[in-house]
Amino acid sequence: MTSTERISRQSRVAKLPPRERILDAAEELFSREGIKGVGVQAIASRAETTKMALYRHFATKDALVAEWLRIVAADYTAAFDRLEAAHPDDPRAQILGVARFIADGLPDISHRGCPFINSIAELSDRTHPARLVIEAHKAGQARRIADLCARAGLPDPDEAAAEITFVLEGAQVSAQNGSIGHVGERLVRIVEGVLDRRSARAR
Repeated sequence: MTSTERISRQSRVAKLPPRERILDAAEELFSREGIKGVGVQAIASRAETTKMALYRHFATKDALVAEWLRIVAADYTAAFDRLEAAHPDDPRAQILGVARFIADGLPDISHRGCPFINSIAELSDRTHPARLVIEAHKAGQARRIADLCARAGLPDPDEAAAEITFVLEGAQVSAQNGSIGHVGERLVRIVEGVLDRRSARAR
């Protein structure tokens, strides 16, 4: 980080309330170094606060991790909501919009990794609060896609949603490990193909 970037970050951080500073620092460190590789003291220092202050807002590090992932999940939910508002009577456009939203985020994933994939890899305990956040988010996302498939008139909407979900999740893994080129373009094209193929069966 250059001196100019450091000053810019310090200026931005100084304007945030303590809780937001802690979450901002946690997001940066967890994304870069992983959950287990980052201690509470490092987060507090990055947030320009103290461990005592951090624990006033988050009882445990696990609670902080869960809240961070809750915020990440909310960004995805907001994307679905925006697409629903933009295309209220066009479920196909909403599904393709989801694919494009994921595709647009792949360059960042290729550098930093998907926060859900990275976190699941570190959280082997299925009862961990952060893991529960991820599983609830993914289940809700799959249900929402299934509902869109049903509204689009696709036969067996649950199966269609499963196929689309496999493509969305697989694209993110492929972008992260660098195994496939032009992942975003291929993602949108494959989802469009799934919709075309399944729509044809309904005729």
